[in-house]
Formats: sequence, structure tokens, C-alpha cells
Amino acid sequence: MPLNIALVHYPIRDKKGDISATSITNFDIHDIARSARTYGVERYYIQNPMPSQKKFAERIIRHWREGFGSEYNPSRGTALELALVIDDLSEVVDDVMERSGGKPPIFVGTSAKTYPNTVTFENLRRRIQNGTEHFCLVFGTGWGLHPSLIMDFDLMLEPIKGAGGYNHLSVRSAAAIILDRLIGR
Repeated sequence: MPLNIALVHYPIRDKKGDISATSITNFDIHDIARSARTYGVERYYIQNPMPSQKKFAERIIRHWREGFGSEYNPSRGTALELALVIDDLSEVVDDVMERSGGKPPIFVGTSAKTYPNTVTFENLRRRIQNGTEHFCLVFGTGWGLHPSLIMDFDLMLEPIKGAGGYNHLSVRSAAAIILDRLIGR
């Protein structure tokens, strides 16, 4: 399936809307990788430019792929085979182009807001199923992706709408819901 996902930790917005960076969490690594494997995602990129954060993520991934965790819970290691820790999204372009025979990915941002280049779940689902384009869904941490990053995306996915006015899901929940709407049966 020509779908990749990226979890961005910089640049994101803090609660004041300023540019910020967030820490990688153990739960985000595990849970999003499991959702990605369940829905047939090709690669799960974990983006953070801070060396200490990258080292933390790589240590967790290695534990479940090669260490004691690989014997204790092999299915978690299988999910984490998709994970790749990167500095910035330019690495996604290089990796996807190498794996796709030179086709760059179409970046699709996620947000609780609507943008001029917003695409519906139904429209994106059809394009993914068509299989001729390669996509990278980009999820933000903290208070969401920073506008400086959003303006570079090809598309923005329509927001998840709940039952009321509250709309601030955890990134793990949002990723699972979005993958189910785009790929689920």
C-alpha cells in the first residue's frame, strides 16, 4: 500500500501557538506502530531533530526488535519493523523515492482545523486505493503542526469530528481513527 505516516516533534505549536519541540513518548512509538502495522502502512517515521530524543526512540525500537522484548512480545517487534527515526521530513522524500522507483510522496497534514487545501477522508481513501500515488500522512504532537510546516504540505486532511465541540485528541487516538477511516474495511 502506498501509504506512509510521520509523527512530527518539531516544528510544532505550543499552547500559545509559538514554535516548539516535544519529546518522543514510549506510548506514541508503540501504539502508532501497532496501528500502522494493522492497516498496512509501509513506513512509520518518527521525526525529532534532538540527538537525545532520537537515541531514546532508537533504544526502545531496538529493544523490541532485537533485545529481550523481541522474545517477550514478538508482535510488538513486528510492528516496530516499520519505525524509522529521522531528523526531518526531507528524509521521508528520499526514502519513499528510493522505495517507489523515484516517485516523491504527497504530504498530507493532519489538524483539528480546516485549510484551503483540505481533502476529505473519502477522496483521500479513493486516491490511496488507486495505488498510483505515494502518500505520507503527517501527525503533529503538542498543540499540532506549526503553520511553517503546514504551508509546505500538498494537502491537509479534513478534521476528525466528534460528538460535540471538544476536539483535542491524543495523537495516538487520531492516528488510529484516521487510519481506520482511510484503510479500514
